[in-house]
Amino acid sequence: MANDFTSSPLFERVERARRRKRKLKETHITLAHGSGGRAMRELIEGVFLEYFRNPLLEQLEDQAVFEVGQTSGANSTRLAFTTDSYVVDPIFFPGGDIGYLAVNGTVNDLAMSGARPLYLSAGFIIEEGFPIDDLKRILESMRAATQEAGVEIVTGDTKIVQKGSADKIFINTSGIGIIESGSRISAARAEIGDQIIVSGAIGDHGTTVMIARGELELETEIQSDTAPLNSLVNEMLDEAARIATVDAIHCLRDPTRGGVATTLNEIALSSDVYVQIYEERIPVREEVKGACEILGLDPLYVANEGRLIAVVAADVAQAIVERMKSHKYGQDACIIGEVKAEPKGIVAMQTGFGGTRIVDLLMGEQLPRIC
Repeated sequence: MANDFTSSPLFERVERARRRKRKLKETHITLAHGSGGRAMRELIEGVFLEYFRNPLLEQLEDQAVFEVGQTSGANSTRLAFTTDSYVVDPIFFPGGDIGYLAVNGTVNDLAMSGARPLYLSAGFIIEEGFPIDDLKRILESMRAATQEAGVEIVTGDTKIVQKGSADKIFINTSGIGIIESGSRISAARAEIGDQIIVSGAIGDHGTTVMIARGELELETEIQSDTAPLNSLVNEMLDEAARIATVDAIHCLRDPTRGGVATTLNEIALSSDVYVQIYEERIPVREEVKGACEILGLDPLYVANEGRLIAVVAADVAQAIVERMKSHKYGQDACIIGEVKAEPKGIVAMQTGFGGTRIVDLLMGEQLPRIC
């Protein structure tokens, strides 16, 4: 059935549509443009790239990787640089807060390139009237996050705006790290035969924030998965080097806005491959399933802040999973799919009923201000 499906005219039409040059049709920004899905991709490719285009930015990774030094190669140093802004609502939620999230998110974007995060900046936009005690609570969370991740906040900025000109507090963090291994991790490096690994149950963060907003009258102990993943990535790189080479880890991504589905689509498009996942293998907590069923959401599209997706060579996949299971942030790691040749640029899921369905980029905006 799956082979017939992937060779069908439907797949061909979807593939052609996804490869068209992206143009922004809207005349005004909408919440969907911040979703991490199709609308956001159209905004970035159809507007921002037209003004800022350069070889590093065109890669559309979560960070820029570049070399510094007198010459490239043996005498140069490879660095990773990233930036992100956090507007989550509410600012405090089970398992974390906006400050803890801001540090972890930037650390993770660096780690997804194989970099060792070193230094962060922190910029704050604070609304007039914001309680000092709440600011102290956020800063304490940020301090705890930097200590766990082994990074330091070394520069920053603070702006205060009139009441009503912002919503409590927004935080921007940028980070720089050093790539010490010979890894060449990129969303464009998925290869046919690779296995797809997820580090744990998906959808925890998005579901937690929904419940914290009072959108669901549920009593549950579920909490955000926000966490620094750089030490987990180090374990994975070490295991790959032990049994083969660090280059056996081809792609790493943290599936934040747009969730696992959107992240896998980005990899499929960047690498020009077909990604097949299996519904029965995808770890989702029962509480997350229940909340998503009530709201009509698919856990594949719900945000995560302490999970990663890895695309690795088949001969090292199981060993890397076992190594991940020994780490506190990878105890539920598992293989959820594989990379195939055709149809290129497509993600599809084999369902529990034996059928196959396309898993496309997120359309519209499911959960605004989720991070």
